[in-house]
Amino acid sequence: MSVRSVVPGDTLQLRYALRPRGGDDLISNFDDAEADTVTLGDGTLAPMLEQWLIDLVPGERHVFLLEPWQAFGDSQPELIQTLAKTDLPADMEFAVDQLVEFTMPNGQTLAGHILEIGDEAVRVDFNHPLADLSVEFEVEIVRIL
Repeated sequence: MSVRSVVPGDTLQLRYALRPRGGDDLISNFDDAEADTVTLGDGTLAPMLEQWLIDLVPGERHVFLLEPWQAFGDSQPELIQTLAKTDLPADMEFAVDQLVEFTMPNGQTLAGHILEIGDEAVRVDFNHPLADLSVEFEVEIVRIL
């Protein structure tokens, strides 16, 4: 029986790490007891990362070196927003450089990186933390389910 490679739509058990090139892991599940289960196309993984999984076979470990345009793109100035403190939950505490999760009116959450805190407002960068960066995407397909 030959080993099948990954195709779009597959459900996989996956170990992966994501880090700025040459930097520390931002996300890694290599040390977790269980690998993550991911279905390609369901939005769990960013589409630009999913494409690197296609044609991989279980049991191999790969490190992909991605340029910003292949990963999370360039930061967009319109995603840096100034939010009035009165629009934010009263019990929310902030610190510069902190990553905070905001709940949008539609119920979805969006992570923002706090740039500065003023008396009346907070400047938040909603770009992906890896925008503008070359990244390393390390991956091992444990098995195709």
